[in-house]
Amino acid sequence: MENSDYRILLVDDEEDILDFVGYNLKKEGYKVFTANNGKEALKRVEDINPHLIILDVMMPELDGIETCEAIREIDGMENVIIAFLTARNEDYSQIAGFDAGGDDYINKPIKPKVLISRVKALLKRVGSKTPEEIEPVHGIVVDKERYIIIQDDKELSLPKKEFELLALLHSKPDKVFTREEIYTKVWGDEIIVGDRTIDVHIRKLREKLGDEYIRTVKGVGYKFIA
Repeated sequence: MENSDYRILLVDDEEDILDFVGYNLKKEGYKVFTANNGKEALKRVEDINPHLIILDVMMPELDGIETCEAIREIDGMENVIIAFLTARNEDYSQIAGFDAGGDDYINKPIKPKVLISRVKALLKRVGSKTPEEIEPVHGIVVDKERYIIIQDDKELSLPKKEFELLALLHSKPDKVFTREEIYTKVWGDEIIVGDRTIDVHIRKLREKLGDEYIRTVKGVGYKFIA
């Protein structure tokens, strides 16, 4: 992958840190997104689907450790690389960070060349840790990196919400997702027009993939057949 293919989310409550780190990463060609606190980061990760999150430890309201734990609970974020950013004089336990699901830590202040070197080393792990994303379920592969579906060795591009709906059901075969779960995870706080939004998207997926993949559980929701 080229540098421009990688998406990096920076989370820090200090604007000068976001500016400094963001500037140096953008100069290398990376796509950089920012959040000023942990709560904002949780809202952004599902839309951005980052390859790497650089997360400050000491933040108000929701600190880096709590944010990391919450990110790991989000479907699809189990394998995103998370590096903690911490000042050398902060009372920070590396063990606590790793226990929360962190992959590495970076001490600040940090020199630009060292920062880029660490980021490159972390991103090398991306291609080697996604086996569950490329294994087919019922003959279908959901490729979250390229945002495509592979069915019978043919690539299929779907509109964003159809892809996210299929990716959700596909992530846990035979699990019944309730309509409420689907609304929350796929549409979130967005305004939904009409009560049959999910039904319409399911119908479109069946038209494109076939009827045998998604089963309706009456009165409850939908599941992907393993």
